[in-house]
Amino acid sequence: MKQRTITAVVAALIFIPIIVSGGWFFKLFVYVIASIALLELVRMKKISRYSVASGLGLLLMWALMFPYKDLAQYGIVTENLITKSEITLLAVLVLLSYTVLVKNRFTFDDAGFLLISTIYIGMGFHYLIETRVAEQGLKYLFFALFVVWATDTGAYLFGRALGKHKLWPQISPKKTIEGSVGGIVLACVVAIIFQMIAPLSHSMLIVFLVTILVSIAGQIGDLVESAFKRHYAVKDSGKILPGHGGVLDRFDSLIFILPILHLINFIS
Repeated sequence: MKQRTITAVVAALIFIPIIVSGGWFFKLFVYVIASIALLELVRMKKISRYSVASGLGLLLMWALMFPYKDLAQYGIVTENLITKSEITLLAVLVLLSYTVLVKNRFTFDDAGFLLISTIYIGMGFHYLIETRVAEQGLKYLFFALFVVWATDTGAYLFGRALGKHKLWPQISPKKTIEGSVGGIVLACVVAIIFQMIAPLSHSMLIVFLVTILVSIAGQIGDLVESAFKRHYAVKDSGKILPGHGGVLDRFDSLIFILPILHLINFIS
């Protein structure tokens, strides 16, 4: 517990100033942690991190994360560039061709795993950048972080104190229904306080309802990563964060909810 606390404090002291500063350094930082997260998934699947396939996965992820609209400020017309859907299709063809070239040492299953992993990681971290650069983006990003942290804390505290009914024992044996509900409750309390101190451009009711949705989505994101680890029989996604595991262990909820928040904000 002491190691987890120290790592969390040090990580927050590094991560929060980078978020606040924004700019190219923040974007570079996001690219680095996204690359580490993808390589953690590749390691679970036992695909070599130094293989051609891993390199193709990283290239596709970077392409999906790249904010093409930023090119307009340099006078580059983005309408004539290849779209991200076309890049993804090209990556599918290249990966399938690669399975033939290496005589199925890299299989169809490996290609499918790598493709969905790059989309999952790439789009999640893409919206981390998109949220930060949007109008009031810093406020929305801190809202997302506080909801995730409150959900995790509430789930832990309520789970330890009241947890009796398993939430999904086949995926994550320690999680309980009481802990899940407690996480949502604490997330709502924190969101209401956040709205009172630094109000978002939505009513309190909308913030309350969105918080419930985001808290649930964050827990699903956590379960998705737990399912990966259980399927591939690994304890943590990595070892880069002592006491916490890997990058994916810490960002699994955040990269799951940011696309949802972006969509909600776009619709509203």
